Amino acid sequence: MSGKYYELTITLEKEDFVEFIADFVANIAGDGLEIGENHIIVRSENDLSYVEEAVTSLAGTLGGAIAIDYKMEEKENQDWIARYQNSIEPIEAGKFYIYPSWYEAKKDKINIKIDPALAFGSGHHATTFSCLDAIGTYVHGTEHVLDVGCGSGILGLACRKLGAKVDLCDTDPISVDSCEQNFALNSEEYEELWEGSANQAKGQYDIVIANIIADVLKFIVHDLKRATKTDGLLILSGILDKKERQVTEVYTDFELLERKQKDEWVTLVYKKS
Repeated sequence: MSGKYYELTITLEKEDFVEFIADFVANIAGDGLEIGENHIIVRSENDLSYVEEAVTSLAGTLGGAIAIDYKMEEKENQDWIARYQNSIEPIEAGKFYIYPSWYEAKKDKINIKIDPALAFGSGHHATTFSCLDAIGTYVHGTEHVLDVGCGSGILGLACRKLGAKVDLCDTDPISVDSCEQNFALNSEEYEELWEGSANQAKGQYDIVIANIIADVLKFIVHDLKRATKTDGLLILSGILDKKERQVTEVYTDFELLERKQKDEWVTLVYKKS
């Protein structure tokens, strides 16, 4: 362990995008992250300039929709990685027990092992928690499921643990690699995994899950609908309650079966009639 480490603070003018940026950063920075209301802190013993450059590039593709400030500091190393690991505890979400590899599995739960780069994509975040709860209710094991924006692969893993066949996709190549690694970590197999989105799906699915952000759910609405079979289910999450209407107004042709809210985050379960 070196005597110094780098700390990059990413502050966003709009807190709506914190989750989106945090997920992106988690997949390019393998070290611990900390998420605040409107900021993300990245810590590493390696120079973090590449993270700032990557986030700046991502923000540029969104046409200036995200205003971001960066602060880079060099600090004394106090074994923050060990402190971070000690701060991550297992979590129960419905039928599932999500735990890092330094904990033991639970006999009375469906176990999913995830070594998180941060408490996101690991069941700790409200959107992931609600999606896992919905999966426990609606996935019975005979379905073919598509996880759009799969990130760590945790939602696809939950479906697979219940016996479903699973396809996954993400536009971030590092997320695709992370997903592949987590399936291997859990000794599970997927059917297809690709870099891209729902528009590249070759067929239709019994259940489509998209835990992204409201703006993207609205943008890819036609792809998600097209990928869902008639009488199939569409589980949408990553929706801030104040942006819920922007999503619901473009899915009015689907039947809303359930609305879940945890903190300020909303998950919607639709049926394609």
